[in-house]
Amino acid sequence: MDHSEQTDFRGNRIRSKQALDDWHATVVPEAALEPDLPIVDAHHHLYGEPTDTHHYRLEHLGKDLAGGHRVIDTVYIEAYFSGWRQSGPEAMRPVGEVELITSLTKTPLAIDGGPCQVAAGIVSHADLMLGDRVADVLEAEREAGHGRLRGVRHMSAYNDGVVGKTIANPPKQYLLADPVFRRGIAQLERFGLSFDVWAYHYQLSDLMDLADAFPAVPMILDHVGGVIGVAEFRSRRAEVRTQWASDMLKLAARPNVYVKIGGLGMPVFGFGFEERERPASSEELAYAWQPFIDTCVQTFGPERCLFESNFPVDKQSCAYTELWNAFKLATRSLSADERKDMFYRTACRAYRLPALEATGDRIGTRTLGIGR
Repeated sequence: MDHSEQTDFRGNRIRSKQALDDWHATVVPEAALEPDLPIVDAHHHLYGEPTDTHHYRLEHLGKDLAGGHRVIDTVYIEAYFSGWRQSGPEAMRPVGEVELITSLTKTPLAIDGGPCQVAAGIVSHADLMLGDRVADVLEAEREAGHGRLRGVRHMSAYNDGVVGKTIANPPKQYLLADPVFRRGIAQLERFGLSFDVWAYHYQLSDLMDLADAFPAVPMILDHVGGVIGVAEFRSRRAEVRTQWASDMLKLAARPNVYVKIGGLGMPVFGFGFEERERPASSEELAYAWQPFIDTCVQTFGPERCLFESNFPVDKQSCAYTELWNAFKLATRSLSADERKDMFYRTACRAYRLPALEATGDRIGTRTLGIGR
């Protein structure tokens, strides 16, 4: 579908859970490519009740994981107030999400290709605008996570146009530069936690400043830096992408910053796959996403790039198996070690999961001979 045919932006979740299931049922699922390549899915969500319009529960993730790829572990990322406490101090309510996810994922999922530990790492929400006072929240979340809490995400993606109007709880402008917010970041350093950054392409200079101010805090940029391709940015996509690539090169000079490659299935990127009669194939996805993937690899290097599914949000464009097939197709020209970095090792380093990295190496050596 040509980008110009998409006339408006309706948000990143335009189809309900049932509508998505019906849409994906219109195509025959692809077989997983290179099914023995170890993967750590560095970004997914779980939320909602079966009666909710939008929901994605552990059983749905399990079905996606059963599509043939060797996903050995996942990193859970906060979203949609999942499991938040309904009473008590407002600042402490996000602790309920960590409690819920930890309780749901006590044991690995039994998948045909091998077990998958869902939420081996957990990235929670904590209101960093509490400044120093966020320490109490972080302590409670660390206790609730039973050793699995790895970082915090506090959304900073700000837009005062059409895109921003679709966000239920938009952040304040210039959040990353706020001195109170930065005192909250200082608490992440104290607790040994990373910071997941969900920001748009025109906010990358703010992230550069933040990364310079806190060089000891690992900062993981979500969704390749949120390159908006809809609304007021549609007519100048080429200009936007050129500026984004330039800013990514500057950002990569900060050694504490990593970039997640994914989220490209969200409608906000402007590819228009969600408007089609049928979901995209892996070849179509790889062709469309290749320039973004290449830029990330060229600027950050494979050792600081990690793949994410961003499911179920990216399901608006494609199925789980096809998404990982696309990533595999798009990295065919890279070496075995470079692909090992992008598919699991970088995620393990960014989120401080050395035992999982060793597991991936052991599986990869046994099944693929990589790393020998």
